Amino acid sequence: METESTMKPKRPANPLALAVLGLLLEQPMHPHAIATTLRERELDRAFKVTTGSLYDVVRSLERAGWIAAQETARVGGRPERTVYTHTGQGREQFVAWLDELIRVPAKEYPKFISAISYLGALGRQAAREALTERAGHLAAEADRARAAWRDVVDAGRAPRLFMLELEYALRMIEAELAWVEQVAADIDSGTLAWPVAA
Repeated sequence: METESTMKPKRPANPLALAVLGLLLEQPMHPHAIATTLRERELDRAFKVTTGSLYDVVRSLERAGWIAAQETARVGGRPERTVYTHTGQGREQFVAWLDELIRVPAKEYPKFISAISYLGALGRQAAREALTERAGHLAAEADRARAAWRDVVDAGRAPRLFMLELEYALRMIEAELAWVEQVAADIDSGTLAWPVAA
């Protein structure tokens, strides 16, 4: 039977908490700086970042004791901004949560996998057109990710270690693009068997 001391602490429901906690490992920050850094590093590809959701996450992490206000300051005519930092408990819980997420693959249910399982319903030509359009979107997304990499890592604004999520995302985009292009080519060549229309 789990006792209070052996129970896992309740983890934030919003995955944006991971990004907030990760950035606070680098240095204390206020929420506006967190949002700016997330966008600069293209982390808004992995986390849904809105002002409201970010402030909700910060408040919930503070209530849970994972982060604490370090200082509140005003620069010029700007509104006061509260700078947050990890607490000892927050850092410990973040590291344990992160360790588990990296070690144990979780079942995820992407919409594309659901849709591709019924590709045949589109018919050969429409399926090929849909895949070709998707390939175009993926190629553009890969180009944006490569540009972000150049702007941040190659420019020396952040080390590769802090941008591994962008590197991973780029590799996943490239792999999906290669697969989509191959399936479209298989449709063209006739090597992908298609049901005979009734």
